[in-house]
Amino acid sequence: MEGILVPILISLGLFAMIFGIVYVRNRERMAMIERGMDPRNYKAQPAPYQNLKWGLLLIGAGVGLFLAFLLDRTVFTATRDENEAIYFGLIAIFGGLGLVLSYRIEKKELYNSDKE
Repeated sequence: MEGILVPILISLGLFAMIFGIVYVRNRERMAMIERGMDPRNYKAQPAPYQNLKWGLLLIGAGVGLFLAFLLDRTVFTATRDENEAIYFGLIAIFGGLGLVLSYRIEKKELYNSDKE
């Protein structure tokens, strides 16, 4: 029974995802038409600091992973098999710090551009 259940669920999930994407896109276009906009002329606005945000997030996650590895190998040697949570915790903490740093840099740049 389990051998047939997984392919069926994967197929249904894939169909639901594709249907949802098409449905939402169609609703968005209909809303634009109702407001008098032309959906063909619409272009998504680029995010100016997107690369900075992703870069700092990945650097923070890498630093957290490296620090968790060092702590696992040096400090927590007695309980080596029970330290999975430290990896997830430090990746999340340092990734979050990277995002906070990105926010601070963006805020500082926007504040300086408004002053000039």
